[in-house]
Amino acid sequence: MTLVGWIQITLYCLVLLLLTKPMGVYMTRVMEGEKTLLEPMLKPLELLIYKLSGVKPEEEMHWSTYAYALLAFSLVGALFTYAILRLQGVLPLNPMGFSTAAAPSYATAMTPDLAFNTAISFTTNTNWQSYSGENTLSYLSQMLGLAYHNWVSAAVGMAACLALIRGLSRRSAQTIGNFWKDLIRSLLYIFFPIVLAYSLFLISQGVVQNFSPYTVASTIEGEKQIIPQGPVGSQEAIKMLGINGGGFFNANSAHPFENPTPFSNFVEMLSIFILPAGLTYVFGKMVKDTRQGWALLSTMYVLFIIGVIICYCSESFGNPNISAQNVETSTKILGDLGGNMEGKEVRFGLAHSALFATVTSAASCGAVNCMHDSLTPLGGLVPLLNIQLGEIVFGGVGSGLYGMLIFAILTVFIAGLMVGRTPEYVGKKIEQKDVKTAMLFVLAGSFSILVFTALGSVCELPAKCPLNSPGATYNNVNNAGPHGFSEILYCFSSCTGNNGSAFAGLTCNTPFYNLTSGLAMLIGRFLMMIPALALAGSLVQKKYVPPSRGTFPTHTWLFVGLLISVILIVGALTFFPALTLGPIVEHFIMHTLKVF
Repeated sequence: MTLVGWIQITLYCLVLLLLTKPMGVYMTRVMEGEKTLLEPMLKPLELLIYKLSGVKPEEEMHWSTYAYALLAFSLVGALFTYAILRLQGVLPLNPMGFSTAAAPSYATAMTPDLAFNTAISFTTNTNWQSYSGENTLSYLSQMLGLAYHNWVSAAVGMAACLALIRGLSRRSAQTIGNFWKDLIRSLLYIFFPIVLAYSLFLISQGVVQNFSPYTVASTIEGEKQIIPQGPVGSQEAIKMLGINGGGFFNANSAHPFENPTPFSNFVEMLSIFILPAGLTYVFGKMVKDTRQGWALLSTMYVLFIIGVIICYCSESFGNPNISAQNVETSTKILGDLGGNMEGKEVRFGLAHSALFATVTSAASCGAVNCMHDSLTPLGGLVPLLNIQLGEIVFGGVGSGLYGMLIFAILTVFIAGLMVGRTPEYVGKKIEQKDVKTAMLFVLAGSFSILVFTALGSVCELPAKCPLNSPGATYNNVNNAGPHGFSEILYCFSSCTGNNGSAFAGLTCNTPFYNLTSGLAMLIGRFLMMIPALALAGSLVQKKYVPPSRGTFPTHTWLFVGLLISVILIVGALTFFPALTLGPIVEHFIMHTLKVF
């Protein structure tokens, strides 16, 4: 730990806080249909899209119609991407010949199960990658198949969030907005202008952007080295802003072609949180009480800062096994003074690596600038727990806020039980059916993570897995002991949480993992999104109940503390037995100087 490291983390938190209100004000204007500076330029394009697509933006939808439109749009997008991935060998913009007979020897074939997993991954805003992007996908697949979903999956999440906000802000209504209007306006007025400027910034920092074939260079030893490149800058911007996380390169944001400088690293971390933070202010504005939005933002900040402190301290203390071994002096000094630098970029250091790992897992981003598999046990526990909490500590674009709102509803219900009063939240009475719907959200994620992790642990031996090819030999887990279990647990936590980062010691490009992780992604996206929309449909019909002396205030620090407690009790304790078998026991074993 260093003073400079803490200053960097503090600066990040302050800059994000300063940008929250301006971003929230702009997003509120866009989604409420108010005039913005971009209206003269983008309004004609918006109207043209409505006309060509047959959308009637003035017609609002019942929650079930809204959900049907959302699901149908996502299904068509998934099928479209699956087709592109399977046919990329005969499609243009494939200078390296991937998925053809002349494909390079180092290329990974886009098999049916891998194509299914990838299509589902990007449709659900997960961007889990069971392959190396630069060795598997053509430029067309990267730009049209995957980058397309980087745009629309983020907009879908924002639309679902706006629907729940309208459910809380409207009174005695039947509709929660128009899905197509929400989708198009968020793409045109929010993502497009920011991504355009953001892409130019990244290219100015050194992120590559071209359509050239890969460069073959000669090394000092006289060997040949292939240097991948391509349209990276345009994809990187929406990858980070849309909280998608899927990198053009296998090394993701640790690769100098994706994240070349400390400045680009800082801005990339800001771009991950800026929209989820702004949406908390949007919520406050739409319910006509900005204190409600600040309370939710405060909850997110507290949980996030706790995670950063634990992760940074754990990585700074390092691994005692390194110091205890009889190694060269230089390596011993690195273990004693430099902390755990394994799997980290020297140009970023411990502070920015720990901060990035916490940011990307607190949001449902999944981009990484260091190897999460190389984190210390407690350092790795932080991103794992961030995901298991439900991706609500800022979370994804839209999905983070509607997840936090569901926990807020559970919190006021518990508070109401404590004092014997009917629970209320922002003027809406929370009834039995609302709590049941909220619990479906919580149980869907928990079920997916724990059940699929159990299956992965049992089926780790190839002979016991019916989905793997007969006679094939797979060494899926690269580590024995508790860390190997953590790799499996992280896989299904990440997929269910629509995060996409990984403990990469797990070999997941097998039929079993491609299919089960694909199902986990579907559950984590749609079986948690549909309850949020159903809750919006229930709340929007309720009358406004003015606050009384018996109303529990939901904008105070007391509420923030209670909300944090509920999140930790419901989220963390659900997974405590699994975490005990993984990173917690690994931490204690590490201090006994035992290795596997």
